This record gives sequence, C-alpha cells and structure tokens, in this order.
Amino acid sequence: MNILFVASEVAPFAKTGGLGDVSGALPKALKKLGHEIKLVMPRYYDIKRDKLEKLPISLGVDMGSLGEIWAGVYRGYLPKSKVEIYFLEHEGFFGRSGLYDENGFAYDDNAIRFIFLSKASLVLSKALNFKPDIIHANDWHSASIPILLKTLYLKDEFFKETSSMLTIHNLQHQGNFDKSVMNILSVGWEHFTPLKLEAMDRVNLLKGGIAFCDAFNTVSKKYSHEIQTSEFGFGLQEHIQAHSHKLFGILNGVDYDEWSPAVDKYLVKNFDIDSFNGKEECKKDLQKAFGLPVKAKTLLIGFVGRLVEQKGIGLIASVIEGLMSFDIQIVMLGSGEKWAEGFFSEVASRYHDKFGCYIGYNNKLAHKIEAGSDIFLMPSLFEPCGLNQIYSLRYGTLPIVRATGGLDDTIENYDKQKDKGNGFKFLFATPDALYHTIKWAVQTYYNERDDFKMMQLRAMREHFSWMDAASKYEDIYKSLYYPKKIQRYK
Repeated sequence: MNILFVASEVAPFAKTGGLGDVSGALPKALKKLGHEIKLVMPRYYDIKRDKLEKLPISLGVDMGSLGEIWAGVYRGYLPKSKVEIYFLEHEGFFGRSGLYDENGFAYDDNAIRFIFLSKASLVLSKALNFKPDIIHANDWHSASIPILLKTLYLKDEFFKETSSMLTIHNLQHQGNFDKSVMNILSVGWEHFTPLKLEAMDRVNLLKGGIAFCDAFNTVSKKYSHEIQTSEFGFGLQEHIQAHSHKLFGILNGVDYDEWSPAVDKYLVKNFDIDSFNGKEECKKDLQKAFGLPVKAKTLLIGFVGRLVEQKGIGLIASVIEGLMSFDIQIVMLGSGEKWAEGFFSEVASRYHDKFGCYIGYNNKLAHKIEAGSDIFLMPSLFEPCGLNQIYSLRYGTLPIVRATGGLDDTIENYDKQKDKGNGFKFLFATPDALYHTIKWAVQTYYNERDDFKMMQLRAMREHFSWMDAASKYEDIYKSLYYPKKIQRYK
C-alpha cells in the first residue's frame, strides 16, 4: 500500500512526547513490511537544511479566507532507513523557537499553522504524484485531513481510493479554537454541528477528525476503553462512544536498538539477562552522577518525565516527606510546571544524601536512570501508552505505576503466591495509594530478595517490538484498503 504519514513532530527531528517517538519508529516498521510510506512534517527552524535536499517544488495552499499561502519543500530520510520524510518550509508558521508554544504560552495562530500542515500535505501528495491508499494522521495537528478528504476532496479523482486513519496519542489536547477557523478550514458551515466539528460553540479539530476518519485508534488497548468514560474522555466521551465501531487500541512498540542495556552506549557497563552484574556498576555510576552516597544495597528509585500534573507529580509531592524516612534514594529528571521544578529542587537541597534532582532533559542521564535504578516511578493520572515503563522492564528496573492506560496493559502486579508480576500497581490516584505501594515495593526489595530478583529477570524477558505494532496497523489498513479496491470494480 501507499501510505502518507502526517505528524507535527517526528523523532529525532522534533519531539515533545510520545507522538514524536511513534512517528519516528512506526513508519520504519511499516516499510519493512513492504509498504511504500512517505512522511510529512513542518520544517521547524531547529531542523537544519544543510543535510536536506531542497526540492524544486512550491506548494500553493488554499487557506480559505486567508487566501493562497505558499510553502517550500525539503526531503530527507529517517535515520538508518530508506523512509522518505518531506519537510514543509514556511518561515511565518514554523520558523520559531517552539513547536506549539513559547515560555508556556501556546501560539495564537496554532489553528492556522496546523490546518496549513494538513492542507499542504494533500497538495504535496499531488505534486509528488503519490496516490495514497491510506493517509495516517496523528492527533489534532493533522486531524483536519480526514475532514478535508470527506468534504473538499470528496469528488477529487486523485484521492478517490484514499482512506484515512487517525491516531490519538493524548486526548487531553484536542485543537479547540474559535469558530472563525471554519473560514480557514473552508469545508462549509453545514459541518459546524455537535455531531461533527462544533463543541461549545467552538471548532474542535480532533472531534471533527474522529467524525470524518475511516478508522481511529489509541496507543494502548486500555486507553481505547478509558476515553469513552467521563474520567478520561475530556468532554468527548459520548462522541467517541458514537464512533466506537471504528475505534482500535494498539500498544506502542519500543526501539530496542536504543533502549536495551546490552547495547546502550550511555552506560558505564553493559549488561543483559545472562550477565546481570553490570547493573550494579550502573547503579554506582548513577549515584555518583547525582552526588548521592554510593550504596550498592540501598534501594534506588528513578523518575524520568515531564513535571506536569498528568504524570502524577502532585501525588509524588504529597508523599515525598514520608518517603524520606525510608532507607531509599530517589533521583528525578524532568522539567515542566514551575512550582514542581522549585519544589523538588528544594527537597533535593534538604535531603542531598537521599534525593537527587536534575531540572531539564538529558538523554544520556535518562538512560543512566533506566539502567541504574532498582525501581522506576510512573504514577500517571492517565497514560495513553507510556514508554518509560517499557524501557524499565528491559533494564530490569521494576516499575511502580497507576493501573491506567498503557501502564495497566504492560505491567503485571507482583503476586507472591502465584509467582507472577513484573512491577507494582495501584488503582486510585491518591497520595495514600501511592505511598503504600512504594512502601510495599521497598519491603519487597529488602525482605523478599529472591522474589525481587525473579521479577527483574521476568521483566527483562518482556518484548514490545514495533514490528508487532506495525502488523496490527497493517491489519486496519487492509480493512480500509480492500473495500475501496472492490468498490472500484463494481
């Protein structure tokens, strides 16, 4: 099949979260399955032009009430692959320091910027004479594509056999804008209804994408059920329920070429399930990196993530004083809400022998935390998939997670009687539940050493590959592809 994959971020070129990881890995797996796939994303100005090919193409994009806006095109490849990626060049829209915001404030013209991405992707497809069987859109930033295919492009012969797939990486972000955006989307005000694009007298691009796409999915099975509830639906639960017949849940894979202790280039000593001694050296190295006392037998807990409410930092803040009474060390890496950055920095200054904190992001340090920690803390309030808990499993670092979304799908709770489990889970998002789960894990580490070691080995045997995920996406593509082909001959 010909697949056009459109995303606002693609690792390693631009990344703020899981969307970037998926966009940088899934297309390579689909290519290995034999499909012809092309990626489209903005050329943010952090993406240097010197390693890209400037194409002799200028795209004229009809932006409704704004008139025609032009874009240049560059071409490159995903690293270690033959997957082509096309970068849309427009200095006014993408020549900025941030992807979506600056200093915590979203850009005022985000609706225009990403409707432009969607429209320009379709124009580019024609310019390349690349007839897609599937256009795979991602989150609200490219959710306009399914809308456009069923409205402006409905009678366009070029896209006659094209189906659309929409992946929701995080339902919290929906692309909710003033209704004047309808004049830029230019699909007709008859589509500004509660069943399509309208939400509280505003335009909701993700809602429209769900209504118009041929299929959509979340990045874990559990999350596909959760978003149909009031707790996790962020106001779209009834809309999603109405379209649940075309909803799927597909768990993300991970790149074991990067996230595996046997080959990890950032570790002081590599290790694997058959040569586990290296993990102790990684633990010592991690303690030194954070200026903590080097204690091989002291339980070390790691956290890597954005310091935002979704990631459960409020829960961690509520229990941190109590945790400091345990015989443990904690290291934290991340940035986000200013109160959290200040709060955890202050805790680190008071408990400098037990708590280490690095504000910001450091990829090398993230790898060291995964390898050197005994336990990985991930108490998210909701988690569409989550990758760090899967990384942790491969490094023999047992996750503590809330039983939600992809965390619940990938982590099996410790059960001593049944000799099962690869981590520790709690259900309710309360400080008390988190505190007692950490206490349980601490007691297991010190009092049930054989069980803890068996869980580590069990965790390292887990496997979540992108080829497994890609084959499931392929199944959905086929279900959309063949009916179109059959219709062609009727």
